[in-house]
Amino acid sequence: MSAPFIYVMGPSGAGKDSVLARARALISPDFPVAFAHRYITRPADAGGENHVALSEAEFERLRALGLFVFHWSAHGFRYGIGVEADAWRRDGLVTVVSGSRAHFTTLDAHPFRVVPVLITASPARLEARLRSRGREASAGVRARLARATAVDIRPAGLITIVNDGALDDDAQALITVLTTPLP
Repeated sequence: MSAPFIYVMGPSGAGKDSVLARARALISPDFPVAFAHRYITRPADAGGENHVALSEAEFERLRALGLFVFHWSAHGFRYGIGVEADAWRRDGLVTVVSGSRAHFTTLDAHPFRVVPVLITASPARLEARLRSRGREASAGVRARLARATAVDIRPAGLITIVNDGALDDDAQALITVLTTPLP
């Protein structure tokens, strides 16, 4: 029986990667869940999430071959979720993907169930996290902060986790979403 995609999204600096990594570490190994990695046209040593680094040419080749179930562009990079994630979902694993809020709005045409989870944080927390990770200069941080409020998403069934508290608490909130049977 097919399971849903749990589509985790949120503004830069919300702590999506931290919440996902902690939930992955805390969830029971007996629970049928898979956390999909992302293919990104960003160097592997750029900091942040563990991802598969691809050149633009490699990314385009995989996209042209239909090897992404989701793909989008943001912040000057291209992102993809491989078709292996759809195979996991079809095999009954709750499949967690880290996506883009803007890309989520394009998913109406997909034939499978996608459960939206928004991880967010206060504006002050977003800015502090963006500055501390050191990936962008000040202009890049300002652009990401502007995008945080410019992309407003409120689809039906949206589950929101405000990641301003203890990481374990916010990861546990995500685990509750993953382990609660959905209607």
